Amino acid sequence: MNCTQNKKIEQVKETTMIVGIDVGSEKHYFRAFNWRGIELTRKPVAFSNSMEGFNSFYNTIVELMQKSEL
Repeated sequence: MNCTQNKKIEQVKETTMIVGIDVGSEKHYFRAFNWRGIELTRKPVAFSNSMEGFNSFYNTIVELMQKSEL
């Protein structure tokens, strides 16, 4: 992706969710924000480095999207 900073910013719409993930060897943490930078998770959310952990992460993201109408 060869974009300028302004083009990257233009890609963020009202329906965009930004998810930051801190990857660890056994446990990961994530935080989610809406397009304005308002945090959708009250604190970092942990999930394990397994298929079960990923499914938990995915389901939480889907719930946050539905609650926030994203």
